[in-house]
Amino acid sequence: MDIKRARIVVVEDEKIMSTFILSSLRKLGILDLYAFEDGATAIREVIKLKPDLILTDVHMQPVGGIELVRQLRSLPNNQLSNIPVIFLSADSSSATVGEALPLGVSGYIVKPPNLTALGNKIEQALRG
Repeated sequence: MDIKRARIVVVEDEKIMSTFILSSLRKLGILDLYAFEDGATAIREVIKLKPDLILTDVHMQPVGGIELVRQLRSLPNNQLSNIPVIFLSADSSSATVGEALPLGVSGYIVKPPNLTALGNKIEQALRG
């Protein structure tokens, strides 16, 4: 899939970081973007939007990124349960990364993301 045609959901509770990520994605030519502040809202909207990729923070309230991915992976619809997910987090601790990676995600990027690295990781995830 062409990265510029991707529908991407960004789940980030910090407004400044959300704005930065959305701006970075637009610089990559991605315009079909949706942003949500927590995993609970995101999971409801993902079911409607059927995005090509989800970029999510790990630590959010009331539902964080790890729980969001667990809920996503448990959905009966394969199109939804297999959506590629990339974690974006300031937390690079081995405990958090160790909890996140076994969830079948396409990557874990420490914030703030480098534009080139982010673009490469998205392209990789969209290729499967």
